Amino acid sequence: MTERYRLAGRSATEILASLEAAVRDGGLVAGDLVPTVRALATELGVAPGTVASAYKTAVARGLLETRGRLGTRVRARPALATRSTGPAVPEGVVDLASGQPSAALLPRLEAVAVPGGPAAAPGDLVLPALAELGRARLVADGVDATHLTVAGGGLDAIRRVLLARLAPGDAVAVEDPGWPNLLDLLAASGLRALPVRVDDAGPDPRALAGALAEGARAVVVTARAQNPTGARVTPERAARLRTVLAAHPDVLLVEDDHAAELARVPLASLAGVTAAWASVRSLSKPYGPDLRLALVAGDEATVARVEGQLRVGSGWVSTLLQHVAVALWSDPDVARVVATAADTYDERRTALLHALEAAGLPGSGATGLNVWVPVPDEARAVAGLLAAGWAVAPGQRFRQQAGPAVRVTVGDLDPGSAEDLAAALRQAVEGASGGPVTA
Repeated sequence: MTERYRLAGRSATEILASLEAAVRDGGLVAGDLVPTVRALATELGVAPGTVASAYKTAVARGLLETRGRLGTRVRARPALATRSTGPAVPEGVVDLASGQPSAALLPRLEAVAVPGGPAAAPGDLVLPALAELGRARLVADGVDATHLTVAGGGLDAIRRVLLARLAPGDAVAVEDPGWPNLLDLLAASGLRALPVRVDDAGPDPRALAGALAEGARAVVVTARAQNPTGARVTPERAARLRTVLAAHPDVLLVEDDHAAELARVPLASLAGVTAAWASVRSLSKPYGPDLRLALVAGDEATVARVEGQLRVGSGWVSTLLQHVAVALWSDPDVARVVATAADTYDERRTALLHALEAAGLPGSGATGLNVWVPVPDEARAVAGLLAAGWAVAPGQRFRQQAGPAVRVTVGDLDPGSAEDLAAALRQAVEGASGGPVTA
């Protein structure tokens, strides 16, 4: 255990409070190992069951995670407000770790005409103009948008859908490697993540069948531009996944289409194959991370439950944001800006993949903003790249059973620098492995 903070308490409640205080105040930080149950019980003079109960609650609240033989540690992003912050990207280093779109490629909101007038509570949860535009876009992609509502962004939408159908302790099949925010959400909601292998064509059907056989009550699938691998569900893979899901009609299917207009490939939707389903389309990646708005199409009962949560909670999603979404989707100049951004990301991602191949390094990134590069040692690869002037994300937060890797966000990558980045990564990898790289 870290020497910066020692846990205290005589009851499970007191031990848990001490643990929360340590994380909140920065005495324990992400990745720190906590004592074994027996070691802490001996130190505090309490029964092992008392410590085990405190740890179990901390895991259920998204504060700790158990990694088998690696012990129990503080989660990378514990579900608790903390005083500690992650390390900033040093000055002069190119930030390819954020996962965010390039600010230079986003539409300029000041150029978008938004109706004025007083901000008042809406009569409907979804503005009619937004519902009309949203339905048209979803239907064009093969999604049944008969029942439609809104949420405060993609992750908020997924959370509301899961909580509308699941109970604490339920298992959710998720992609591995996958979106760490989703893993954090599941942990904080008391839900269990079951890993499903993912390749360039989407989730592996056999792995999904295995997770469903293990008791998964829900499945979350990224339709395209999967984070971190860039995978997209191909039509052929979609047909196989539909066959697997059709054998489990009571499972909740959540389809995450966060990239949408940036993906530049058709949507092979799985929506509707099970009785309970939702297809989520957010605006953050194409139009701006601060636009916390997402459309939720789904079966009638799921959409009604999501709307019920909104009405008894925040009440509604800001009509100001909804008006901005209508203006963005109605402006042909904005559509051209987004199309240019999509082409630019494709160019940058393709340039990096070609440079990696030329350097003898593996990499995947069929769509979207990210490239996933397997490496023998994440820490050394990240450190080596940082020393060479590049910041990338270590893969640990993204994976459950998948092998080590780094994620490179190409949003601000100059295609002319792709070869330099690949060369720096190869040098870092060779230093970690102690010899030549075999792709």
